[in-house]
Amino acid sequence: MATLYGNLTGLKAREIHGLERIYRRKTPPAEIVTAELGRYLAAISRETGRQVGVIIDRRGVVQFVIVGDSRSVTIPDLSDFSLGPRRLRGLRLVHTHLNDEPLTADDMTDLALLRLDMMAALGVLPDGMPGHIYLAHLLPPPEAGRPAGHAWMKLPPIQFHQLDVDFASFIGALESEMAGRPASGSQPVMAATGGRSKERAILVSIATKGTRGAQKEAMDELVELASSADVVVLDTVMQRPERMNPKYLMGEGKLKEIIITALQKGATVLIFDQELSPSQMRSIAELAEIKVIDRSQLILDIFASRAHSRDGKVQVELAQLKYRLPMLTGKGTALSRLMGGIGGRGPGETKLETDRRRVRDRISHLEKLLKDLSRARRQRKAKRSETGLPIISIVGYTNAGKSTLLNALTKSDTVVENRLFATLDTASRRLRFPRERDVIITDTVGFIRDLPKPLFAAFKATLEELEDADILLHVVDVSNPRFEEQMESVERILKELDLAEKERLTVFNKSDLMDKETVYIEARAHGAVAVSALDRKTFPPLLKELERRLWPVSED
Repeated sequence: MATLYGNLTGLKAREIHGLERIYRRKTPPAEIVTAELGRYLAAISRETGRQVGVIIDRRGVVQFVIVGDSRSVTIPDLSDFSLGPRRLRGLRLVHTHLNDEPLTADDMTDLALLRLDMMAALGVLPDGMPGHIYLAHLLPPPEAGRPAGHAWMKLPPIQFHQLDVDFASFIGALESEMAGRPASGSQPVMAATGGRSKERAILVSIATKGTRGAQKEAMDELVELASSADVVVLDTVMQRPERMNPKYLMGEGKLKEIIITALQKGATVLIFDQELSPSQMRSIAELAEIKVIDRSQLILDIFASRAHSRDGKVQVELAQLKYRLPMLTGKGTALSRLMGGIGGRGPGETKLETDRRRVRDRISHLEKLLKDLSRARRQRKAKRSETGLPIISIVGYTNAGKSTLLNALTKSDTVVENRLFATLDTASRRLRFPRERDVIITDTVGFIRDLPKPLFAAFKATLEELEDADILLHVVDVSNPRFEEQMESVERILKELDLAEKERLTVFNKSDLMDKETVYIEARAHGAVAVSALDRKTFPPLLKELERRLWPVSED
């Protein structure tokens, strides 16, 4: 049965029947709209006093007939016609304008957000005949050589009876340009952006507090996180509204602008620096039709790709499940478990309830497994304690050079990369001092500001090993302009672990990247020892200070 969409209130049965008959009409693939269909739309629009629209696919089949009011039509849900890897949806909207007026701002927003093949407005004259037809289509991204901000092109108005466009050839050429492929032997208009196998992201930061400089620093760190996750960053957006929008974080208009930019540039994901609630994530995703994640999810994904030990894999999976469980929500109470009358069983569990139960069962299993692994760690720790060797634990902000320092001190080969969270698994090595004294030195997962709570809880068991350390070696990247803020983040995490009173030695790493006098002043101000993990000649002061603290009474 033909379904009409939109505002049908007040329509006569004859008018409804006339609108339903539109579904029987087919447009040849080479035409935007046939002359017969255009005249019919204009006539019925004038008769009803409302805008009428049709959504046509590339085969020329009418998929939707829409009835609006005198000023606009509301496009129905097009989720059954997903974009997939394509840049365009494969649908065009042809609708009437009662006063023969051009395309509106709402028309252009719908064109860009829904990635329609074409937006067409058919002007209706007072006698019910078609007047002008106004056309617009999307453009390839700015990489094609145009200035940014030109997401679409409006064509000059055409008298409807003079419309002569080979739509099939036109849309084929346009999609070839958008995909960066030559069309009909021509040169490609757009070069591919980044690796096609990688996610391509627009990064978004919304802040109402703090300084603009602090927001910029947070965005810089988000860019580094995205890079660590092998995500190609296409653009960054920072906004400072007076207050947060509870549904979208920002105004709906601004969010639509960002989504249009993302779709135009071929982005596959929006990444927000702020933590999104489940309802906010759903609202933004419904509007965007591309993946939406926040900073916490990004960090969890990085951890998932880097965990190699059994402990690490269990901890990361547990954190991911705890984070995602609140996201498994349905609409209203209709998806909750239902029961029949007294003693009745009802319809049983819905798919949503089944998914939730499976996630909870998996969480319980992983928590039990984590306890077993924790017991094994305690046994290994007890064996180490039997040796009587002092323990030094390296802590610090991610990418401060902890693993590089461990390798240099112990001549080992722990994985080292210049990216955030390059290593997650705890590594223990033996370090020998000049007087034939040995210690055990361990490297832990790097810290970061606002570490996701599920991740912090999961890794807390691993970080509890820090309690047995005789000294915490706090490694700081002194060449980072934000090193003091990073030090504060590490201190806050140590406080949460009840390690604030644990003896620690601050080490300013990467001192070779700064002026010697500046490093000297900063080291004195913070009571730190300056080294370069790439230059073993800088280690004697560090080793001497560690030796002094571990064995305060000289054997001489």
